[in-house]
Amino acid sequence: MSISLVILAAGMGSRMNSARPKVLHPIGGAPLLAHAMRAGDILEPERVVVVTGHGAEAVAKAAKTANPDVLIAHQAEQLGTAHAVAQARAALEGFTGDVVILYGDTPFVSPETLERMREARERHAVVVLGFEAADPGRYGRLILNGEMLERIVEYKDATEEERAITLCNSGVVCADATALFQLIDSVGNDNAAGEYYLTDIVAIARQKGLSVGAVRCDEAETLGINTRAELAAAEVAFQTRARAEALENGVTLIAPETIYFSLDTVIGRDAVVGPNVVFAPGVTVESDATIRAFCHLEGCHVSRGATVGPFARLRPDAYLAEDVHVGNFVEIKNANIDEGAKVNHLTYIGDADVGEGSNIGAGTITCNYDGVFKHRTTIGKNVFVGSDTMLVAPVRLGDGAMTGSGSVITEDVPAGALALGRARQENKPGLATRLMERLKAKKAAAKKEG
Repeated sequence: MSISLVILAAGMGSRMNSARPKVLHPIGGAPLLAHAMRAGDILEPERVVVVTGHGAEAVAKAAKTANPDVLIAHQAEQLGTAHAVAQARAALEGFTGDVVILYGDTPFVSPETLERMREARERHAVVVLGFEAADPGRYGRLILNGEMLERIVEYKDATEEERAITLCNSGVVCADATALFQLIDSVGNDNAAGEYYLTDIVAIARQKGLSVGAVRCDEAETLGINTRAELAAAEVAFQTRARAEALENGVTLIAPETIYFSLDTVIGRDAVVGPNVVFAPGVTVESDATIRAFCHLEGCHVSRGATVGPFARLRPDAYLAEDVHVGNFVEIKNANIDEGAKVNHLTYIGDADVGEGSNIGAGTITCNYDGVFKHRTTIGKNVFVGSDTMLVAPVRLGDGAMTGSGSVITEDVPAGALALGRARQENKPGLATRLMERLKAKKAAAKKEG
């Protein structure tokens, strides 16, 4: 049976005290919405529909970034969850499989749970996801009759006996697409808020003689984000899980509690990560690479056997080939560092290609920006760049070339050539002593006058 996802992402999130739509607040470097969309990927959905509302343009852009094929439906007025799902009807026209309804502010529903919901749908027309709450509070309660879900009762409408039930409603639903929209058409808004609630479809389905079942999950999977405090708690939960998964997958984390991952971080087996490392979005680290302490990586690729850091920064489009060494206080951006090359300390390499086996001396800078345009530096194989060299792009150094320390290189250097681009040194005998004596006398005179 084919499946489509409907992800509700229309809410404002007023308790976040933010101009940003709630579903765009980040966890692990990615919007909450992206987490919800990724969770549903396990179902290999035929269609994914995101229902927007507040901040619709920004939410739609984020959804398209996560999945270019996503379909967008808009809820102009927020009239309840059933009303929100109804807005996806046109996007699902002609679809005859199952629909899973997720929430853009509930990022942690696991793939395993969604698989169990799909399996349960083979036995029931509608399946609702519930959780055993440690403190049920004001959650809606799932009222079961054996294996059948009879109805969902909101806390304010529940009897004392019903309030004692700890099986609570997560809001996640799986149902046949045709049946789902027929049920939604029967939902009314005769309630205090005047809204159309998705939870009402359970009782309506039972009235129509349809089977409704419930699947249980861990309460942590249903964590909804409504406040900054809950966002912070969700970040902790995400990082804890990401660290555990990295360790389980064979990555060595020297001090796991100090390492921060993004949603899309990929690290190979037998890689070693030192303390206080941050993986921003878009990072891939291959097996047997080493990331030493206090490094920040973003949008980059580190190949097998490479070593980075300590105190290094890899910016977007930095590509390190196998066995590359990048050392302390080095920044690399939009550059390809070929196999076995070394950029060991105090260096900026931007908009550049560094050839195999080349050595970049301390204090080297590729001067890539003229105030308007970026220009590229090309360094060949087995080049030795002396310390404190300024490479003024566009410039090319041929294979086996060298530059003298302290040089400013403004012209191409042929293969095998030594380039010197510095002023001639001139020594003035005794001038340092005379100058220092003059300055000390001036300082003493000023002190006496004061």
